[in-house]
Amino acid sequence: MSTKKYTVITGASSGIGYETAKVFAARGKNLIIVARRLDRLEALKEEISAIDPDVDVVIRAADLSSNDEAIALYESLKDYPIETWVNNAGRGNRGDITDPELPNTLGMIHLNVDAVAILSSLYVRDYKEVEGAQLINVSSIGGYLVVPGATMYVATKFFVSALTEGIDMEMQKGGYKLRAKVLAPATTATEFVQTANDLDEAVDYSQKYTRFSTAEEMAGFLLELYDGDKTVGEMDFATMKIKLSDPKHPHLC
Repeated sequence: MSTKKYTVITGASSGIGYETAKVFAARGKNLIIVARRLDRLEALKEEISAIDPDVDVVIRAADLSSNDEAIALYESLKDYPIETWVNNAGRGNRGDITDPELPNTLGMIHLNVDAVAILSSLYVRDYKEVEGAQLINVSSIGGYLVVPGATMYVATKFFVSALTEGIDMEMQKGGYKLRAKVLAPATTATEFVQTANDLDEAVDYSQKYTRFSTAEEMAGFLLELYDGDKTVGEMDFATMKIKLSDPKHPHLC
């Protein structure tokens, strides 16, 4: 088994995951980057080498909308000590709840719900007693709000938020060392909208939205969450900054 410690980031081929890998690399963190697009991961590895040639970068190409591939990914990393696991991979769905496109919707559910549940539970199982271990799941402000026109998507993000808050609560009540945290971005200039709507061209966020964050800014906010002691990092529309807080979902004490 390697003596180095690693940070795993899923959905690392673009957007928040791509930029998060770079900010962790800037801190000298060894990385395991995961996505479907191998060429993007290789480009990211080259960019990280320019940031810090001493950072070890391990690439894993996987389609996490497949439960089997999600499990196989985790099992393939058993020889790497993992200090932080970031579940960032996710996608939205196009269309209205009254006119569902089931293949697309089911793929989103498998990625946003199944993969997060599988990878979170396996990481908690193996690292709950490890000092400094962190599980960070990327949700959305849609994980705390109902958004008409995106009902199924926000339902998947409610799951991510509730799962993560619940894990962190159980860790603290059980006296375990692992912490679980949830990042809830608002609109962020990434490939998300383009992919969700199956568009041929990239979206110009400055023309389409009055307020949005960049992927670089969200990576910085994720790092604030990582450094702090709070469970939730939620985008504050008033300031366009991250607001760190204790769990937001109601719970039985």
